[in-house]
Amino acid sequence: MTAQATNWRCRYCGGMLDWAALPTFAPAQIVPDDFSLWRYQAFLPVQRRFSLGEGMTPLTPLHLDGARFYAKQEYLNPTGSFKDRGVAVMLNHLASAGAAEAMDNSSGNAGASLAAYAALAGIRATVYVPKASAVASKKAHIRAYGGEIIESADLPAEIYAAARGRHYASHAWNPSFVLGQQTAAWEIWEQLGRRAPEAVAMPVGHGGLFLGMYRGFLALHAAGLLAQIPRLIAVQSTGVDPIVRAWEAGADTPATGIRGASVADGILVDEPVRGQQILRAIAASQGLALRVDNAEILDAQRRMRSRGFMIEATSAAPVAALPQIRAQLGDATELVITLTGSGLKNLSA
Repeated sequence: MTAQATNWRCRYCGGMLDWAALPTFAPAQIVPDDFSLWRYQAFLPVQRRFSLGEGMTPLTPLHLDGARFYAKQEYLNPTGSFKDRGVAVMLNHLASAGAAEAMDNSSGNAGASLAAYAALAGIRATVYVPKASAVASKKAHIRAYGGEIIESADLPAEIYAAARGRHYASHAWNPSFVLGQQTAAWEIWEQLGRRAPEAVAMPVGHGGLFLGMYRGFLALHAAGLLAQIPRLIAVQSTGVDPIVRAWEAGADTPATGIRGASVADGILVDEPVRGQQILRAIAASQGLALRVDNAEILDAQRRMRSRGFMIEATSAAPVAALPQIRAQLGDATELVITLTGSGLKNLSA
């Protein structure tokens, strides 16, 4: 690890930095008339200074080719992706520390979210994007909010070097980002009438949403509000699937040396920094790790769009995994699929 990456690990145990001693979840402390993730302010040890109304995305029942599931429409967050949950909490925390600038490395969605919330907070945003794979429309989205883009052929090494002594607002490393993602689990619990589904499937790159879901449901379980947490299903592309390979091998560390390509640009992560935590969460929830190929992803995206759900290819990955999920868990399993990013970001004339 580089020196900058090491700064995100506990100097005593070597583990990832995370929030400790979080408040116990208590339904009476939910703010009922706040229709954003900040309705859970009592459980987030971060002061709200600004917000774009992130969170409280719809949970919509859907029938698709004989399969039933609930679609958690995270692509309806303010900048068009689930990243807004984590970035909102992370930047509020950085703002409270007096940050005047923030930087991250991103293929697009996290960068756009950072640029938007930084603009709202009066913080300068710099986003390092992969030169070979960053989507042009997503780069335009970042610039539209006033974010500075630096294209790099050597991520993450270049961002680590550039971030020395500066605020590295990393959606992969920063524990406040994962903290914000826990609110998605709490929303699902509320939207289903204060209960949890049997399973939740989502695309996984670095896995911030996956870990947030796990920890959010775990908090509900610890508070005595759930008998058991849902089975969590991580879906990756055959192009880049380090979590799936590790899970299939029974390993506790993601596979390495995987540098492929995929239409699901949002999960092109060959070295997920919280990979060990993701694998532990899959095991603890009796979950699954599945892979789908480009043809399956694009077909699922097309079928979802034909039903009115304008999602990007990355969001279609868990939909593409539906046949595998049904084969392993059965048709009667109550399932939520998280649709993470908007397809409007990739449309061209």
